[in-house]
This record gives sequence, C-alpha cells and structure tokens, in this order.
Amino acid sequence: MKKLINDAEQVVVESLEGLALAHPDIIETHQEPLIVTRSAGTVKERGRVGLISGGGSGHEPLHAGFVGRGMLDAAVPGPVFTSPTPDPIMAATSFADQGAGVVYIVKNYTGDVLNFDTAAELAEMEDIEVEQVLVDDDVAVEDSTFTAGRRGVAGTVLVEKVAGASAERGDDLQTVARLARTAAKNVRSMGVALSACTVPHVGKPSFELGENEVECGVGIHGEPGCERIPMASADEITDILFDRVAQDLGLRAGESVVALVNGMGGTPSSELYIVYRRVAQRLAELGVEDIRPMVGNYVTSLEMRGVSVTLMRLDEELAELIDAPAHTIAWTRDSASS
Repeated sequence: MKKLINDAEQVVVESLEGLALAHPDIIETHQEPLIVTRSAGTVKERGRVGLISGGGSGHEPLHAGFVGRGMLDAAVPGPVFTSPTPDPIMAATSFADQGAGVVYIVKNYTGDVLNFDTAAELAEMEDIEVEQVLVDDDVAVEDSTFTAGRRGVAGTVLVEKVAGASAERGDDLQTVARLARTAAKNVRSMGVALSACTVPHVGKPSFELGENEVECGVGIHGEPGCERIPMASADEITDILFDRVAQDLGLRAGESVVALVNGMGGTPSSELYIVYRRVAQRLAELGVEDIRPMVGNYVTSLEMRGVSVTLMRLDEELAELIDAPAHTIAWTRDSASS
C-alpha cells in the first residue's frame, strides 16, 4: 500500500484538519465529537431550517465538501467506510438548529439509517424537530453488503443541493423535506469499477478484478454489483449504465434532467468527459435536455478507478433550486446565470 498518510488511524482527522486550514472562510472542524460546520461568518440566521448529512469517510468531497452557503450546515464524517455514531450526529444537529428544525439527508446504508434514527430521537428529547430524507438512488441491486434496499450513492449530492437551496431561501421544515424527497424520488444512479480501492487501515484492495474484468453496478464501498463483465469500450460501458438508469427513471422525450458523470477517485478527467460525451448523445436521442451538465469527482471511493452515471428529472422548481447560488468547497455558483 502506497498512500500519502502518516497513521492509518488518523487519516480522517488529519485530512479534515487540512481541509479546514485550506478553506477557513467556508468551514470549521470540531473535535470530540468530530464534525464539520460552516465557518462562523456563514452560519444561518435564526428561523432558518438546518441541514446536515454524513456517513463514512472515503467518498470525498462528500459530505464535508458540500458544507457552506446554499447547501449543508454541517457534515458528520465517520471513519473510512464506517457510519458515524449518534453522538456526533447530535452535535451537528445542535449546531445546525436555528429554531426552525433540522433536515437529515441520509444515504440508505444500514448503519447510517440506524444512527441517524437514534440521533433524531435524541434531538426530539432536546425539542429539536427533525425530518429525515432517505436517498436510495442506486439501480444496480436491491440489497447489498451494507444495506437493505437500494444504496444511496452519487445522487445524494443533488438531493443536498435541492434541500440546501430550499432552506437557504427560508422555506419551512416541511417544505425543505418535501422538496428533498421529491429530488430523491426523481434521481437514479449506477456505477462501474475498473479497479478496487484500498482502505488505509486494511492495507489491501477491497476486492479483486481480473485484468480484463470490470464490476458493473459496484457500490461506493466496493460492494459487489450486478455482474462482472469483460472490459469494453467507453461507449459500451456508458450505454449499460445509461440504459439501466434511464429505464428505471422512466425518462420521456421533452423532459429535462441534471446529468452527473461522477468519478470514483482514480479516473482521469479525460475519461470522464468521454463518458459524458456518450451520455449527452443518448439524452439527445431520447429528446431529453440536460440543463446542468456535471462532470467530476463528487462521490468517490478513495482511489477506485471507475465512474457512475446519475440522472435527476427536473421540474421548474427543482431546476431553480439546482441553479440557486451556493458557496462550498466542491460546489460553487455565484448566481443562477453563472
């Protein structure tokens, strides 16, 4: 294992220290319990709905990279590929609460669901009203190593953006939660791995692939997908992902989407744009407009080589929220026209 780390047990803490030092105008990190929050000058005023998310680390920039104006108030990073416990979730809840309640955006993994549930019960005891929104956008498999039902993957970022814009403009708790659920209902994703990743404290690849194999439908922790297939061209692999996502979403001519081509951490930008090129071709063939193309690393799996394709159906309100201003480390829009 060759990684630029000091201590395998301190990777998350030291990485977040560096993140905060590099972006002090956007975020702060807090120890014991470990959470990431908006910096002091960007905290919402009283009466605004709070928004938090979290999960195991190793998927950077998710979630800490999306803390800031127009998106999350706080993020709760667990150890690599391991859910955070209820205590830091509750600490993030207390920070985010400005008297109007807090929305949790939760990826559908068993540990995340259980621990956010427990934190919501603790918040209720502190008279903080919580609404939870579950993201389960992965169409590859119904059940997997870490979860019952579909996994929450790259579509989580789009749900966070919609909810964050809603909360930032002053919507009430039920409205923010409703819009986040609408976004979650209308987003689908699927990924493929060309190689495995190595969890620092494990020290070896999480799975093995043959020289000419790819894992189709892989999870963001390296969980098994729906099948292993021979390596093929970029267009052929993209078509597999696109077909499953578009069919499950039920896309029709005349609709609009956000198309997100997400790198898993070890895929060059040049290859991601080759994948997006094919996604754009397929959308045009369907008569579907991509109003906000997104290409890059948003929800990674350490250094895994691979890609996922996400499509989110848009109506007028969702489009407005996606295009609303935001200022975070990994997603910044100064205005709806930029």
